[in-house]
Amino acid sequence: MTDGQDAKPRLPPRWFVRFAWYVHRGLYRATRGRVGLWRPKPDRWGTLRLTTVGRRSGQSRSVILGYVQDGSNLVTLAMNGWADGEPAWWLNLQDHPTADVELADGRCTVAGRAAQGEERSRLWARWREIDPKLDAFAALRSSETAVVVLEPVTPPAPR
Repeated sequence: MTDGQDAKPRLPPRWFVRFAWYVHRGLYRATRGRVGLWRPKPDRWGTLRLTTVGRRSGQSRSVILGYVQDGSNLVTLAMNGWADGEPAWWLNLQDHPTADVELADGRCTVAGRAAQGEERSRLWARWREIDPKLDAFAALRSSETAVVVLEPVTPPAPR
């Protein structure tokens, strides 16, 4: 008998994941940012809006992501809905590391980078505290999921 940790996790169909992203982003836009972003809690991640510079277009590209806090840093996973391939925002951030972040209670400019070594292990463990199935979901991808650290360049300004 197994405790369910070894079973392959079930993901909704890709079309449903993409639809949920569009709905979340649409709700954020329709309410002019009053709905759609929230602060993390000890046992739950929060959401932020990250705006990067497109690596090909040079235009602003925004996405809403889950995050946890690590001191003054914001930490997210470059998971692409657990599908293969890197999310476009992460590819953009690698080419142009400076980006803007909107939080539930303010805005700031950040510099993004991938966590490495012990820092990555520690931050991955923090995410695992929130989602015990994290390793099983990550195993669905053919490449390692980047743990992305967003370090504030400017202090958060109120919204």
